[in-house]
Formats: sequence, structure tokens, C-alpha cells
Amino acid sequence: MTQRLNLAEVAPAGYQAVLGLETYVRTHVDGTVLELVKLRASVINGCAFCVDMHSRDALAAGESSRRLFAVAAWHEAPFFDERERAALALTDEVTRLGPDGVSDETWAQVTKHWSDKEVADLILAIVTINAWNRIAIPTRTSPPLDV
Repeated sequence: MTQRLNLAEVAPAGYQAVLGLETYVRTHVDGTVLELVKLRASVINGCAFCVDMHSRDALAAGESSRRLFAVAAWHEAPFFDERERAALALTDEVTRLGPDGVSDETWAQVTKHWSDKEVADLILAIVTINAWNRIAIPTRTSPPLDV
């Protein structure tokens, strides 16, 4: 598959704006949770580039391959604590964003385990990875083969 467009080259200011969000969430969201959220949204969206990148990033940061594989079936997997499960549930609902938005049940779980500021930062993280997915997929950005 050939990449259609390099957004960073064609629209550098727009790319930098998204990168600004990325920089913000990297410094405001727990790194372990951030990688789980990025991987989960990328799996839902079918973004091969982002699934590859965030799997490699998480492994390099010490995350177990077992937990990473289980992100695809996190509802059934025993490897995540309640805080991580709340973040993954929010990721699912924000990424899929149906007509009813985020359910009250999910919101209650998120706010039980995360402060308002943490919830705000988590939402920004989910929005950011969804933006990256929506850049990589239509431009056909492929994962590198030589890693």
C-alpha cells in the first residue's frame, strides 16, 4: 500500500497543532494508561500504523505483551485494574461516539477513579489518538517494515 499524502509536509502548521496536543497529553496522562488508550482506540479504528507504533512504544516502556494483546478483549481480560478499565471503557465510547455519547455508567466509573482534571486530560488523549488515526488511515500511512 502506497502512502497517499504526507500531512506533515503538505500542511505543516496543522500537523504541528495536532502534535501540540500530543505533547500536552504525554506530560499530563499516566504513560501506561496513555499507551493502553492509544492502542485501544487504534485497534477500534483499524489503524495499522498506530497499532504498530503504540505496541512498540509500550513494549519499550516495559509493558507486557500479554496485556497489550489483551487490549483487544479488555472486557474479558483480568490484567487491568479498575482505573485502567475505566479509561478503556471511556476510550471505547469516545472513539465510537454513538448518538447518546458516553453512557452514565461509564462516566460514573471514570469519575470514581479519576479527578476532573485527569478526566479532562484523558479525554484529550482519546481525542488526540483518534485524530492521529484519522490522519494515518485516509493517507494510508503504513507501519515501517524494517523495525
